[in-house]
Amino acid sequence: MIRVSVRFYAELNDFLPSRRRQVWIEHALDESHAVKHVIETLGVPHPEVDLILVNGESVDFTYRVQDGDRISVYPVFESFDISPLVKVRPRPLRETRFVLDVHLGTLAGYLRMLGFDTLYRNDYHDSELAEISQRESRILLTRDRGLLMRSAVSHGYLLRASDPRRQLAEVVRRFDLGSSVRQFTRCLRCNGLLDPVAKEAILDRLLPRTRRYYDTFAACRDCGRIYWPGSHYEDMQRRLEGLLAPG
Repeated sequence: MIRVSVRFYAELNDFLPSRRRQVWIEHALDESHAVKHVIETLGVPHPEVDLILVNGESVDFTYRVQDGDRISVYPVFESFDISPLVKVRPRPLRETRFVLDVHLGTLAGYLRMLGFDTLYRNDYHDSELAEISQRESRILLTRDRGLLMRSAVSHGYLLRASDPRRQLAEVVRRFDLGSSVRQFTRCLRCNGLLDPVAKEAILDRLLPRTRRYYDTFAACRDCGRIYWPGSHYEDMQRRLEGLLAPG
């Protein structure tokens, strides 16, 4: 019998029952397991973890726990650079790109409005989502803890909020996206990039009122959908400003 003590810090306690929050948890195992297995057995998805200290030493997910180990598990640090210590996190992603599960369609639209590369379909299976996340180096966003625990997922986040507006604020804060926002540069329908297009080139696709009152247009590279700064644009801009406002 192997006995270890485990403590989770900060928001990782969201995954624990109240009696196990902010305290040392005494955990018994029949045999030695990887520390990743221990962490997920206690309910915390591995992509939420950024640092593991065993008896004060930084280890990675493959470390085999030993009898008497004291294991401290930390989430992502937003205010401190702990990169010299981190051994669990794979190489940082070059680009912040997302894939969302089937229940997050509204959030997908919001992220696209902000210009973030966001894959979404309402018929993805969990295995597809995990495979896409791994193959395309995308951050998997979900409300499904079990999906985030799939071994193929290295970058992911479990959304705490159920309201899409609060979810967007969560994602922007968690991944520090404020300085990366490029509003209205992606198609809301298919995620393709938008390019400016001359009005003359699309006249036959515009309604009479649009032809009369607007001169600035963009077209999606992938699906061809046309966008212009009409009243809908102003409404979305106001909505995004409210969503991104502090507090």
